[in-house]
Amino acid sequence: MIPDDLRYTEAHEWVRELGDGVVRIGITDHAQEQLGDVVFVQLPAVGDRFAAGDTLGEVESTKSVSDIYAPVGGEVVAVNDALENSPELINSGAYGAGWIVELRLTDDASTQVGDLLDAAAYRQLTDQS
Repeated sequence: MIPDDLRYTEAHEWVRELGDGVVRIGITDHAQEQLGDVVFVQLPAVGDRFAAGDTLGEVESTKSVSDIYAPVGGEVVAVNDALENSPELINSGAYGAGWIVELRLTDDASTQVGDLLDAAAYRQLTDQS
């Protein structure tokens, strides 16, 4: 399942533009399948700032611990607090209730979204892995 309206990274994060320079970020369905049952998510704090490629959190599963990378630069304006008590939301709804963080894009980050993979390119990437 790879929604056409999102952008993707090679590290298996997705980005949804919400408007007003804010994006929602999560990990892809492919990533959560590879991880297995998610048991813990380390979230950043509202107000934290990240450049594209920075580590903004971690997802721990029964198999491993994986970093979550910022696909674009910005300031955290919201985190999915539901993940603290229900990290399994990432498994059951990677593109919905399992979202991780919302960032307000820095001025130069608005072009970064367009540079990410579209759904067709991400499909090709995951078919090869």
